[in-house]
Amino acid sequence: MNAREPALIPAAVATSRSARLRQMLTSNELEFLMEAHNGLSARIAREAGFKAIWGSGLSISAQFGVRDNNEASWTQVVDNLEFMADASDLPILLDGDTGYGNFNNVRRLVRKLEQRGIAGVCIEDKVFPKTNSFIGGEAQPLADIDEFCGKIKAGKDSQTDEHFSIVARVEALIAGWGMDEALKRAEAYRQAGADAILIHSKLSKADEILTFAREWAGRGPLVIVPTKYYSTPTDVFRKAGISTVIWANHQIRAAVSAMQAVTKTIYETQTLVDVEDRIATVNEIFRLQDADEYSEAEDRYLSATSRGAGSAIVLAATRGSGLDAYTEDKPKVMLPVAGKPLLRWLVDAFKKQSVNDITVVGGYKAEAIDTAGIKLVRNERFAQTNELASLACAVGALDNDTVISYGDLVFRSYILRDLVESAADFSVVVDSSPESENSSTRDFAWCSAADERDLFGSKVFLERVASEPAANGVAAHGRWIGLVNVRGAGRAKLAKKLAQLQTRADFDTLDMPALLNALIADGEKIEVQYVHGHWRGVNDLEDFRRAGDFAHSQTPLGAEGNA
Repeated sequence: MNAREPALIPAAVATSRSARLRQMLTSNELEFLMEAHNGLSARIAREAGFKAIWGSGLSISAQFGVRDNNEASWTQVVDNLEFMADASDLPILLDGDTGYGNFNNVRRLVRKLEQRGIAGVCIEDKVFPKTNSFIGGEAQPLADIDEFCGKIKAGKDSQTDEHFSIVARVEALIAGWGMDEALKRAEAYRQAGADAILIHSKLSKADEILTFAREWAGRGPLVIVPTKYYSTPTDVFRKAGISTVIWANHQIRAAVSAMQAVTKTIYETQTLVDVEDRIATVNEIFRLQDADEYSEAEDRYLSATSRGAGSAIVLAATRGSGLDAYTEDKPKVMLPVAGKPLLRWLVDAFKKQSVNDITVVGGYKAEAIDTAGIKLVRNERFAQTNELASLACAVGALDNDTVISYGDLVFRSYILRDLVESAADFSVVVDSSPESENSSTRDFAWCSAADERDLFGSKVFLERVASEPAANGVAAHGRWIGLVNVRGAGRAKLAKKLAQLQTRADFDTLDMPALLNALIADGEKIEVQYVHGHWRGVNDLEDFRRAGDFAHSQTPLGAEGNA
């Protein structure tokens, strides 16, 4: 078989990394390997369209911050390769220097590379520990031919994957030993079992490489690294019968140039303004890290509680009636209660329950809302609209199980804990206290059963929410406090009902009770979680004072003395 004819690899194994690399080495077409040095650069090489990767010794040592003198151990290099293999399904040919020792080191290296899915290794005929060929290469000693052939044989005898490739790199031209020595060594290595020969040169023109290729006459696959003779047209390599070209260190060099420029600019200007638009976005880094796949996996494998993937929507567009003296420059949600804004009490409560994706709908003085830990959306028509119009501004946040909350609440932690742990599509919190400290709250709730506190495990469902405490002589069972949890199929149902309500002429006047009542009218079951006090809403000045007293009672023991 002519060495330039494709290897006959069974179709069943042709998709393995090692088989793909072997096909590239023996292909009739000129093939290309792109340097990579970590998982990120491996993924970038794959996205660019390259079919295989060169695990450059120079680049890998450089990204470790050490010299290309075997200062990074072979185990550190192999561990780094594992990240590269995981980040990309491309075949990787490792620049294995001299094999990191004698024949025994090569045997162990081959076994460890196969275990990590690496397709092949290139070893060079120099003496361990090696120095980069472009640093005084002519003064570097070469390995004994027989000893190096022993390394090749040991590597081939150790591989369990028949398609794993060992490429023998000939350094004779760089060391100044001449063309005859280079050809002699290459032939010896081929007969020892090398799957390809890499002929290296440090000249700025490709003359000696082309001479070698002509004299080699297709005895086996020939690999080149045109780092120095880069101006040579690629077609010249095709005509010379070269098998594979390695672009050996260009990702690391590009990264170094960019990092130096950006770092220098930031140091000199003491600002990010001049660089932010010239570098990759943080979202691009997330994309390259495959962050979306992780989010999808969370949905498949984790419960909402354990993955911390819950969301919250806080309705906080109003100034607050009767609170004008305190809200001239801020919305109600930013009023200080026991030393921190109402909103911060809510955000802290949500995060304590692993509800980390928090969207706040602002309106009045929205620019004064502290956005730390939240996403802010705006209801620009807050002065003319009611709560459902604000909710519609954040309906996109219903991607996860979501708690919808009024923005003027403080409550004990168990209330939110029990709410997010409910398995119902819809669940609400109703306060059954007969003499509530929250008398200003006018969202009265009628339920399928009263709060029989000694009957645990019985499900109770919401039947109606209205602003009057009695209807047809039937007293309400309590007050809806302004918390509703929507999960699973309930998210789509709520979004659909909200969209239907938006078609009504009076939509701008509708509040959250109107949405709850509309869902109930459609036959949806809204589970009730009864509480007996333990919360405050801020609807007027008296509520504001009571909320402060209540919040102080929630301060951790000992915190007051540390304030």
